[in-house]
Amino acid sequence: MTTGFGRAEQLPVAAPGSLDAIAIDQAAISAEIHAHAVDYQRSGREQLAPTLDYPPYRSTVLRHPTHAPYPADPELLELFAPVFGHQDVDPLEADLTIQHSGQPMGERIVVTGRVTDGEGRPVAHQLVEVWQANASGRYIHQRDQHPAPLDPNFTGMGRCLTDGEGRYRFTTIRPGPYPWKNHHNAWRPAHIHFSLFGTEFTQRLVTQMYFPGDPLFALDPILQSIPDLRARDRLVAAYDHTITQHEWCTGYRWDIVLTGGARTWIEPAE
Repeated sequence: MTTGFGRAEQLPVAAPGSLDAIAIDQAAISAEIHAHAVDYQRSGREQLAPTLDYPPYRSTVLRHPTHAPYPADPELLELFAPVFGHQDVDPLEADLTIQHSGQPMGERIVVTGRVTDGEGRPVAHQLVEVWQANASGRYIHQRDQHPAPLDPNFTGMGRCLTDGEGRYRFTTIRPGPYPWKNHHNAWRPAHIHFSLFGTEFTQRLVTQMYFPGDPLFALDPILQSIPDLRARDRLVAAYDHTITQHEWCTGYRWDIVLTGGARTWIEPAE
């Protein structure tokens, strides 16, 4: 994919976690982000998708496709892809706070919304999966070893099927921000990963939902790789007091639009 605007001056690309990456601080990354934003404003073009080769996100060069997509036979893939249906998804899987013997730590929240197409028509019976860090910003994953506590009562994974109106609903814990090794003192805004499967495994789409008012937005190269502010805002949930429950949880609403000019950004296939 081409961006359609001039490339800002680039610093040498360093692998996340390398000595070069550690030597680059947030001020340098923020300067690069600003330069790319200025280039985008000057271009006069509209770009709603992320910039695939985005130097402030240091591992972009290792993560985005560098060749044209290879055509695959969907029927062949389905022979060894996972199979799912209504009988495979228990409604209790949408509550990430009841998967263990005790209550997880942190702010209990409900995240709900609708999955629709570009014309506002509901996408019914859509498999939606989520995964996230715990309230301390720690994933249950061998590669996540930063000094934040694990929560024995929180795994951070759930799934559900949308109803006939395209609605989904999860009960979970608000995740914390966490450090990552893009550069020195790099922190990711709090977010929840979403996966949507369409009608078959080969239609899988992946994106992220963020929380309103996060001060890390402007510092995050992953979010800022989407140059259009309106497109970035579509990834941010809205606090909705009508979703909150008395003495139980707060609530957020986040709708996912799959097609059309108001579509939600979806991560490109790797």
